[in-house]
Amino acid sequence: MTRRKRAAGSGRRHSRGGNWGLRWVGGGALIVAAVLGWAVLARQFAPQGDAGAGHVDVLVVLGTPTNQDGDPSAAMLDRVNEAVAEYERGVSSRILFTGGAAHNRFVEADAMARAAEADGVPQSAIYRERAAQNTMQNLSYSLALAQAKGWRSMEVISSPAHLPRVRIMLAAFDANGVRWRVHAAPEVDTPAYYRELAPAVEVLKMAHFLLWPH
Repeated sequence: MTRRKRAAGSGRRHSRGGNWGLRWVGGGALIVAAVLGWAVLARQFAPQGDAGAGHVDVLVVLGTPTNQDGDPSAAMLDRVNEAVAEYERGVSSRILFTGGAAHNRFVEADAMARAAEADGVPQSAIYRERAAQNTMQNLSYSLALAQAKGWRSMEVISSPAHLPRVRIMLAAFDANGVRWRVHAAPEVDTPAYYRELAPAVEVLKMAHFLLWPH
């Protein structure tokens, strides 16, 4: 009889331990789902800029990795081509390319600047921010340069899926009088798989930024 009671008690203890494990897993899944839902809503309702339409003091083109040989990647060319088009439309007389050697040994700003020059943009219209290692730094360093140069408005150009996070970050900065808006670069050369994966990747990056805004 004693052995049976002990065996029964041991079974109940194992059962309680299993239940706690399931609760931890379920609780973790709920937290992850809540954070991802927060990120999706944040992207949906990201603030709009106040630069309005028309002319701005500078076009800011956000970096993305080059190819492994240092040539501009397809996604990079889409951003550069749209910046050149905006320049030719007279939206601004200046283009600032931002991005350091973040993913390989090639400086993103340099690769973009070369591509723009090849498309006919004069060197005098091109500025480079060569240190940024991520989107937060792209925006922070570009705003700092704009403030130093006395530029009071900017249009930030990047891929469509990237822009909601960009808007959240810009709204979080003290722009110190620099008005901004964003502009999507049509994804003409960007591979289809990149376009399809980008929104999901951006939700994860948005969740990371919301939890650790640095």
